[in-house]
Amino acid sequence: MSKPTAINDLINSYLREQGLEQSILGEQLIRLWPDIMGKQVADLTGTIEIKNQVLMIQIRSAALKQQLFECKRALIKKLNDAVGGEVIKDIRIR
Repeated sequence: MSKPTAINDLINSYLREQGLEQSILGEQLIRLWPDIMGKQVADLTGTIEIKNQVLMIQIRSAALKQQLFECKRALIKKLNDAVGGEVIKDIRIR
């Protein structure tokens, strides 16, 4: 007799099979940006989009742009960890 599968695992498996998991996790990452990064960073953030696993963000502060650029690798890990998958591989800050 097989062990029952959690509904969450079934849904995630289905989304993965259909090629939708990355898209959904990407939307979740964009939606959670203010929670992940904090109010101050969110207030200085313009447009956010993900294309081909590259997060493109518009930042309205030169100092913040530099800070984010300097910690880009750690930021990628933090964002991917927040949504539970490898959604982004690079960040472009405009």
